[in-house]
Amino acid sequence: MSHEPLSEEQREIRDLIRALARERIAPRAAEIDKSSEFPWDVVELFREHEVFGIMFDEEYGGAGASALMTLVAIEEVSKVCATSGLILAVQELGSLGIKLAGTEEQKRRFLPKLASGAYALTEPGSGSDSAAMRSEARREGDEYVLNGSKRFITNAGVAGLYVVFAKTDPEAGHPGISAFVVEADTPGFEVGRIEPKMGIKGSTTGELFFNDMHIPADNLLGEEGAGFRIAMRILDRSRPGIGAQGLGLAQGATDYALEYAKNRETMGKPIAEHQLIAATLADMETKCEAARGLLYK
Repeated sequence: MSHEPLSEEQREIRDLIRALARERIAPRAAEIDKSSEFPWDVVELFREHEVFGIMFDEEYGGAGASALMTLVAIEEVSKVCATSGLILAVQELGSLGIKLAGTEEQKRRFLPKLASGAYALTEPGSGSDSAAMRSEARREGDEYVLNGSKRFITNAGVAGLYVVFAKTDPEAGHPGISAFVVEADTPGFEVGRIEPKMGIKGSTTGELFFNDMHIPADNLLGEEGAGFRIAMRILDRSRPGIGAQGLGLAQGATDYALEYAKNRETMGKPIAEHQLIAATLADMETKCEAARGLLYK
């Protein structure tokens, strides 16, 4: 039996996103990957149909939908285009810092206008070892001055808002890390090299540089030294979104394989009717359904 945890209203939202994905995004998927250009037309499609709003509460301009519907949206779009599915996943990632640790004023200031965000933690010399980061934020009156760089940042150059992690106490290790909201038009903010990739080419991955970048002290998320805890909470909450993308890719491949097997004939019948092919397709569908049960639960 198929795992169906969705209400009737949620199924209607899923069906709308599925139709958008199949009718509007699928025809663009190959060109997006071939051109390696960020698909702003897909972003506008998400805005037009309020798909981004699924991730936000009504009081901040969203639809008030649950985290489950965010996963459903990512899965449905990823079935036809990995880049477009990642746009939704990273939108959630980029906004989580504000949703989890932002003040009410910060939420009202940033969340309603958030169309594309990014999460900037990784540096050339620090990936999983975030305590080794070298980016620093120095308090000067009612501002912080940020200096440093980040690398392998998804949405680099296209995000309007970044959650950036930097050390306010360089000697303190993890407790010295703080989190800040940085707007892309801030003087001293610079986008560096955009990485060439083997896949998901329409999604930018690149370097960021902060050169004596002044940001208001009000852009600090939480308190000084809370950055590492915020970063880990964001990663914990955002991992299911990457699972939804993987599930969408797997289901999309399964659907494509099934359709092909129904139409390709050998020995006088569709290959889907050959026992080995049928068993392989059944295994693929079973694995997708099992993954969906784990993810949605």
